[in-house]
Amino acid sequence: MSDVKDNGVMRQFGTGATRNSDEGKYDYEGFISPLVLERYAQYMNKHRKQADGNLRASDNWQKGFGDNHLDVCIKSGWRHFMDWWKQHRGYQGQDTLEDSLCALLFNVQAYLFKILKDKSEKNGTSI
Repeated sequence: MSDVKDNGVMRQFGTGATRNSDEGKYDYEGFISPLVLERYAQYMNKHRKQADGNLRASDNWQKGFGDNHLDVCIKSGWRHFMDWWKQHRGYQGQDTLEDSLCALLFNVQAYLFKILKDKSEKNGTSI
């Protein structure tokens, strides 16, 4: 992007096109890896099939895990963290290393989602 002049307020491109500056804006493309997100989606899709054979909706987890939601997430997260840690130290894990990491990511995301949702409801704002 050497043909871009950015003065902190406006960007002007070599073509003559202009845009507001992206200074101070979130760089989602840089903060999130498409490889990690794709692997996480593969993990989540694999675990949509329930013990009874039915397929749960991909966003089913957003309904929450009842009054003990945070406890469910932290306990599951610790199990997957331990599995990751054992594999990091060269020991056998219960899952693959990638699945352990995806499972941990799921629990962290579900925990944070609940905190943000509760905060939003308390403040009367929408997520």
